[in-house]
Amino acid sequence: MTSQTSFRERIALYALLTSLTSISIDALLPGLRQIGADVGVAPPLSTQHIISLFILGMAFGELLLGPLSDAMGRKKALVLGLGVYALGTIIAMVAGSLEMVILGRLLQGVGVSGPKIATRAMIRDQFEGDAMARVMSFMFTLFILVPMLAPALAQGIIAVGGWRSVFAVYLAVAGLLGLWLVLRQPETLPPAKRIPFRPRLLLLNGRRILSNRRVTLLIVATGLVFGAQLLYLSTAADLFFDAYGIGQTFPLYFAMLATGVGLASFLNAKLVQRFGAETMARYGFLGLAAAGLVMLAVSASWGGRPPLAVLMVLGFAAFFAIGVLFGNLNAMAMRSLGQVAGLGASLIASGSSLVATLFAIAMGAFYDGTTLNLSAGFFVAGISALALAEIAVRGDVAPVEAAR
Repeated sequence: MTSQTSFRERIALYALLTSLTSISIDALLPGLRQIGADVGVAPPLSTQHIISLFILGMAFGELLLGPLSDAMGRKKALVLGLGVYALGTIIAMVAGSLEMVILGRLLQGVGVSGPKIATRAMIRDQFEGDAMARVMSFMFTLFILVPMLAPALAQGIIAVGGWRSVFAVYLAVAGLLGLWLVLRQPETLPPAKRIPFRPRLLLLNGRRILSNRRVTLLIVATGLVFGAQLLYLSTAADLFFDAYGIGQTFPLYFAMLATGVGLASFLNAKLVQRFGAETMARYGFLGLAAAGLVMLAVSASWGGRPPLAVLMVLGFAAFFAIGVLFGNLNAMAMRSLGQVAGLGASLIASGSSLVATLFAIAMGAFYDGTTLNLSAGFFVAGISALALAEIAVRGDVAPVEAAR
């Protein structure tokens, strides 16, 4: 196997492992209404929480699995995460109530943190700076096929086997990726560079990371952008049905908007080494805020239900901006982490997931069957994240030194 082939295989594996998060969200969207009808809805819980509380599980899992990847190596931490993910999948698959479905989803979220965190740390082990942003953008470009295809494929699976069959697919995918990882992926963190898993040491290194103003502000900025996307994911199926009467063809419209993220990720991979991650991110923030503001004005003018074509154009623009932001924000935040890449990736992912969950739940509470709260979410996330990032990039970029 040539080195170039090895590189391509690694990026493909990283993309697929990372896409397990996206699969776990997007493939379930067409089944949310069926889940609610089957197991019942028990306020204050709703089918929105099947998505948002999955992200909350990720926030907790990321705090544990990141440090474990620094202590035991990336591969072992990733396999552990896949095991917890499989347990949560089984619980949700056999659940008889909404509470048990959500419990399974929380465990899925904890487990999926393994692939999410370990792959980022693997990339940080091998690449730096704008080269890392380029690799992450290529990775996002590959796995963007998942949100484009997953809802449509899942809708077919649900039509044949019901919503529980989607969880059976999750179980199979996790098993196959785990096997590929064990057989083909080399360990990227040699034993000499590992950091022992000791609570006092974790607290000390965590304090060093979070005392870096650049990292902390970028965590919140990333969380706001992720929160805008999560708000859409939590309400999209209801929004298209309530505002436009779209049910069976929902996956088609979902895929059309998802192409905005994919196209942006592809173009960003080509442009980031020319213009730099910070410049690309600045344009991404401005684009998200502008798309949200125009969408809000149009929504207000049309009583919260603008023409579908207008919503699709503005939604595409918002997701294009989000696609530009994802790879760059992660690379910008990871740049200052140095030897604590695993714990740093953990804190970045966990912190941003927590911010995203709080943002989506807070904004989702105002959902009224119109596009108003989604529009406001895009605008608030874009303008707030821009302000935070502008302060962050003026901070120190020197690598955080690990305490041992």
